[in-house]
Amino acid sequence: MPSVAARLLPLLLAALAGVAGARAEEASTAGWPAVLSEAKGETVYFDAWGGSDNINAYIGWVGGEVRKRYGITLKQVKLDDTASAVATVLAEKAAGKDDHGSVDLIWINGENFASMQRQGLLAEGFATELPNWRYVDTANPTIETDFTLPTNGQESPWGGAKLVFFSDTARSGPAADMPKSADELLAWAKAHPGRFAYPAPPDFVGTSFLKQVLSETVSDPALLLKPVDDARFAEETKPLWDYLDALKPALWRQGRAYPRNYPQLKQLLADGELDVTFAFNPGEASAGIAAGELPDTVRSFTFPGGTLGNTHFVAIPYNSASKAAAKVVANFLLSPEAQARKEDPTVWGDPTVLALDKLSPEDRARFAAIDRGVATLAPDELGPVLPEPDPSWTDRLEQEWLKRYGS
Repeated sequence: MPSVAARLLPLLLAALAGVAGARAEEASTAGWPAVLSEAKGETVYFDAWGGSDNINAYIGWVGGEVRKRYGITLKQVKLDDTASAVATVLAEKAAGKDDHGSVDLIWINGENFASMQRQGLLAEGFATELPNWRYVDTANPTIETDFTLPTNGQESPWGGAKLVFFSDTARSGPAADMPKSADELLAWAKAHPGRFAYPAPPDFVGTSFLKQVLSETVSDPALLLKPVDDARFAEETKPLWDYLDALKPALWRQGRAYPRNYPQLKQLLADGELDVTFAFNPGEASAGIAAGELPDTVRSFTFPGGTLGNTHFVAIPYNSASKAAAKVVANFLLSPEAQARKEDPTVWGDPTVLALDKLSPEDRARFAAIDRGVATLAPDELGPVLPEPDPSWTDRLEQEWLKRYGS
């Protein structure tokens, strides 16, 4: 039988680890009152995609809360493409405007993060010092890496994303009978010409479709986790272009025109012009139903072999004029209250980045009470997550697509 000392040692070590963790947390947040004091009265210009009414309304709610609680004015700068915010910060850096930039917070991930990090356009790491970081699901590998790149605390996670397809079952039949891979989707599209489409890259959702097909057709998926090898690009992407060539005649309008973005794609489904669409949000179909944008016969489906998944973030430019207030907004976005509201399909339907087992019983109850809607798949139905390729693939794929299919 182990001695009393032997039995107590693991408990003692665990207690010491807990104390050390608590002290580390206290150290990381000890300066937070000073941040709150500095933030009061500041204005945060939040550059964020503005193409969704429900997302814009959610950001408006955030603005009301941070004004009431912290004395911060939040102004959303609605973007069509995040790259325009990156270009703004880059132009300001070139002009020597290093102190009072016009962008304070950016909704960002992937290639735009890589571009800003590479060009020194981001503030020093701040995310892990936010008080609400303690709730973040750091076991999720997409939290501290973004499209294979370490975030180094320069991005604060905001929401989860996974590519999910959905269809109007009133026209297309049960979701269980829908395609289960990119190859099956091609066969379905050929059998139902004109009833499927994808947005034209460089729209984010459209580019994601290219990466999904590439992930399923490339000779070795591990190649996608490394920068593009110019010598092998044509060879490795040939199956993708062969796929898209075969798909084009079966697309909506025979591929002579492409939807501009996801909102138009969703509208085409609602109008009965398409039978299958997709989004980068598992709750999107339920959110569309709740908002009256989609019929209540829409249901989600995904590929059992996996679909792309990632985390989206907010970041602070190096020359933000309101860094303290931007940190406070980022911290509020990580609060259980804000994350639970965001996950509600009647508000947005965007999955949380928090680990529920790190929350208090009261905060866990917030999430348990969410009605995720009839069209939201359970976590065990979403299938595996395919990792995002290295950011260099995004630019090359978009350039090649435009050369082949762009007008």
